Amino acid sequence: MTIAMILVFAVLLVLALPVGYALIISSGLAAIVVGDMPSVAAVVKIFQPTQSFPLLAIPFFMLSGSLMMGGELGKRLIHFATSLVGRFHGGLGQVTVVGSTVFGGVSGSAVAEASALGAMLIPWQKREGYPAAFAASATASSSVIAGLIPPSIPLILFATVSNQSIAALFMAGVIPGLLLCTGFMVTCYLSGRLRGFKRLTATVTAKDILNATLKAAPALAMPAFIVVLLRAGIATPTEVSVLAVFYGLVVSSMIYRDLTVRRLYEALVHTAVTTGVVMLVIAASNLVGYVLTVEAIPTHVAEWALETLKSPVMIILMMNLIMLIVGMFLDLPAAILLLAPTFVAIGNAIGLDLVQLGVMMAVNLSIGLFTPPVGTTLFIAAAISREPVGRIARELWPFYLVAITVLGLISFVPAFTLY
Repeated sequence: MTIAMILVFAVLLVLALPVGYALIISSGLAAIVVGDMPSVAAVVKIFQPTQSFPLLAIPFFMLSGSLMMGGELGKRLIHFATSLVGRFHGGLGQVTVVGSTVFGGVSGSAVAEASALGAMLIPWQKREGYPAAFAASATASSSVIAGLIPPSIPLILFATVSNQSIAALFMAGVIPGLLLCTGFMVTCYLSGRLRGFKRLTATVTAKDILNATLKAAPALAMPAFIVVLLRAGIATPTEVSVLAVFYGLVVSSMIYRDLTVRRLYEALVHTAVTTGVVMLVIAASNLVGYVLTVEAIPTHVAEWALETLKSPVMIILMMNLIMLIVGMFLDLPAAILLLAPTFVAIGNAIGLDLVQLGVMMAVNLSIGLFTPPVGTTLFIAAAISREPVGRIARELWPFYLVAITVLGLISFVPAFTLY
């Protein structure tokens, strides 16, 4: 069944069929035609995961992010980042990185972040004389920090597959997210210094920074708000996501007073469309998981890895290499849902903490979001900047170096995730 499913899936991907439909068709044919599974049972398998209460957190966090990112708050966050780092070498690139880190605490989605930030910051950098390809590369790479800073959608997906605590995964993602932020900022600084990018000349005082911080405080407080509620046991992740929507409504309507009926409608439509795409992949992956489980593929792979590679270090290297390759061709949610069952089995076999594994997967597969040939944030940045993907990819090599370094640290130094 598994071989038939993989072959059909590969053919459908080559034919450019959306991943969700390709998964449903390939796993459905394998289960029903090859595995003699009743078609009704296959439909039930597809429908079953959509009834998960924890997964309700995904649309609510997306909605809260759409409510807060689309209005005045977004401008305040950019002003905050500019006052903080805009005057340094490569300052506008650093503004993109800091903005991505802060926006990540609001949206949890790299794709939403690349679209929202890129539309504001890429044209600005071009007007200030930055190379368009560099501006696009900074946006494409730094937007993936949203996959680590709470409320991270990838970590929620991993939690549903592995039965790990969402709160623990959120906490574990903070330091890797900040490491990526620091590394990308250093990259922008060195690029600006060595290549002579224009610096902002406006004088910024401590009072200016304080004022910008106060104006952006509602957004800056969002990640802390989420983590405190979860770690204190005050609310479940789903309840926190609903509170986040209420928080976003209050901030937009009562503090910044820029919430219109049109913006609310657009936020709801964007959330519905994005959730539909994610849920289709989740539904399809359950049937894929059934096919793999029936033939005990995760167990066989774990046994093969232990017998062949033996060393946990080599096994972790193998897992990272597989994820890097898969992330280049599959979107992040689909890759997590497909690889997690097998990697959880391998992780248990070698004694790897599953919270550490979840963050490894989030970082690793996030690299695929800005890597050709199917990097989602890369193509979004290319569309906004109107630059060829190849030219942007050439600007990305120092960002890849930072991301791989952080991946190595969290893969082999547990303290970075299990502190």
